[in-house]
Amino acid sequence: MERTRNIGIAAHIDAGKTTTTERILFYTGLIHRMGEVHDGNTVTDWMEQEKERGITITSAAITCFWTQRPDGVLKSFEGAPFRINIIDTPGHVDFTAEVERSMRVLDGAVAVFCGVAGVQPQSETVWRQATKYNVPRIAFVNKMDRVGANFENAVEEMRCKLGAYAYPVMIPIGSEDQLSGVIDVVSQKAIVYDDSDPLGVEYSVNELTEEQAIRAQSALDQLIAAIADKDDEIAELVIDDKPVEPVVLKAAIRRLTCGLELVPVIGGSAFKKKGVQPLVDAIIDYLPSPLDVPAMQAHPVNDVESLVNVEARDDGEFCGLAFKLWTDPFVGKLVFFRVYRGCLKKNSVLLNTVNGKKERISRVLMIQADKRTDVDAIYAGDIAAIVGVRHVATGHTLCSKGDQVMLEPPTFPEPVISMAIEPRTTADRDKLSDGLKRLSDEDPTFKCFTNEETGQLIIAGMGELHLEIIRDRLLKEFKVDANAGNPQIAYRETITKAARGDEKFIRQTGGKGQYGHVIISIEPNEFGKGNEIVDEVVGGEIPKEFISSVISGLEESVAGGVLAAYPMVDVKMTILGGSFHDVDSTELAYKMAAIFAFREAAKEAGMILLEPVMKVEVSTPDEYQGDVLGDLNRRRGKIVNIDSKQQVALVNAEVPLSEMFGYSTAVRSLSKGRASYSMEPLKFDEVPQGIVDTILDTGQSYAVRA
Repeated sequence: MERTRNIGIAAHIDAGKTTTTERILFYTGLIHRMGEVHDGNTVTDWMEQEKERGITITSAAITCFWTQRPDGVLKSFEGAPFRINIIDTPGHVDFTAEVERSMRVLDGAVAVFCGVAGVQPQSETVWRQATKYNVPRIAFVNKMDRVGANFENAVEEMRCKLGAYAYPVMIPIGSEDQLSGVIDVVSQKAIVYDDSDPLGVEYSVNELTEEQAIRAQSALDQLIAAIADKDDEIAELVIDDKPVEPVVLKAAIRRLTCGLELVPVIGGSAFKKKGVQPLVDAIIDYLPSPLDVPAMQAHPVNDVESLVNVEARDDGEFCGLAFKLWTDPFVGKLVFFRVYRGCLKKNSVLLNTVNGKKERISRVLMIQADKRTDVDAIYAGDIAAIVGVRHVATGHTLCSKGDQVMLEPPTFPEPVISMAIEPRTTADRDKLSDGLKRLSDEDPTFKCFTNEETGQLIIAGMGELHLEIIRDRLLKEFKVDANAGNPQIAYRETITKAARGDEKFIRQTGGKGQYGHVIISIEPNEFGKGNEIVDEVVGGEIPKEFISSVISGLEESVAGGVLAAYPMVDVKMTILGGSFHDVDSTELAYKMAAIFAFREAAKEAGMILLEPVMKVEVSTPDEYQGDVLGDLNRRRGKIVNIDSKQQVALVNAEVPLSEMFGYSTAVRSLSKGRASYSMEPLKFDEVPQGIVDTILDTGQSYAVRA
């Protein structure tokens, strides 16, 4: 395990993740010909939709091996090859679930940044996801060959925008068309590539020129000073004015990186094949093995309040986390999982501690993107796939029967956009249902449900592109031709002031009747705290056996909404009291009374509609800045700030999602194809009353209005 690295490649869209992964696979000898994203022949972008669009849609796992070269550059590890399990993640915000679940099972990550654009919106998102799961990371400033690339600016943006304690360990030699290699700051050597070698395999390790030596020494001094502030061993050497040997410095960098206190930065260009081998060396030298990260914590099945450590070792009871499901046309349902402890052999029987089901593992597979290799066993620290399980979902824990624990599952954002879908023919109906079921099993951010009011089948996801890919996969993988309606927005409802509801539900039909009486108060809860129900009934005004029915009625009310049948958020409900009848009181009566009381209170509580607002960054040449700003204003956008980088304006805005449909076409038209944009969910905000009236009048909601 000390020679295993489980890493992810994560970044903003088009920062060069897949190209970087492709170069790593070539230099480690896994492939013998480098593919290119624009040619659609890379290893990790294997889906047809990925090849067509030139973007990564699903995270791809692949394993390679690396032996560091004894060529004069200082290495901490030498000898047997290192096993590197790589997950290449998407950069588009619509597929953020792939990054989320990958980060949950990784030990380290390489954050890729564009040398020109620096820290971009989705860079911040994936950085937050890595921080959420305490994933150590190194930074690779890519595209240093492009016009306008600036390594120092990119590092400074990491510190300012991400709060990263980032310091270079590999500095690019030159930039743009003058990029020739990198300087190893720790060993004070120059790694220079041979321009006559188109594959970037041949490079030499040279002494520094006078100019390079000045830059390298300055970077080394800053690096040592930064580490001394965090590491006692280096601090003592600096205080005693003793030299810091490269081996000692590298060990300190590793300690701080594994402890989430330092982010080593490497510069280079994956497309131009410069700086990739030093990046792989840095992955080995600085990112942790499964033994270097804290033991994973889990809950005993029968005691969710307690935590136990799941130590990474091969000889313990088996424990693994399923983090991804995939439907393979040849082997069926594939479950990707990370082994945290023990050994798994094929034909073993495991227990799913979430649902209590036993699962027989018929096959164990090592994954190489879209290729599968059968193996007899896998061990702690491995990432693999299993076949033959039926009742496993994303986030489930599989254990030996001797030690039953539950690992913390990854969490996923709620869908923000939905549309109606229906099969074109009766023959497609069953195939559509089966296809949607499989796709929703694979993707936790994709939901499908039937609207009770309209009877329509609704699909919901993270954006237009997400749902477009779903429809494309339905057609090409499941052979289902379906019609889809206009996308609908996932609005929310809430209240702005406190109110009180007092309602009785009485039905008398001869014989035993129905009687329920509930008094409640509702008030706005803290933003983001969610819905809360408080029971303050005293004196038995409502018998205890009926309190659960009242709570059920309130939960149903907030789920269905009042204003436009959208779910309500951030509402605090207090059950104050009521009355009962010795004979006629029933669970149904109290549930209905609670629903009526809630509706009565909601009408007096200042109901408002909330809409998802997106954080939008538009990159446009300066001459089109005015047109872009005007268009964003017409879309109800709020301009946050405008930055300028070398004749390119970066416009940051907050825009309602409902106004962003078709924006990719609009922004290209405004800028003659020269502008680009990215967006990510930011918050929910109040919908202006005029827009609310339009929504209700056009019937965009699925509600029957009160």
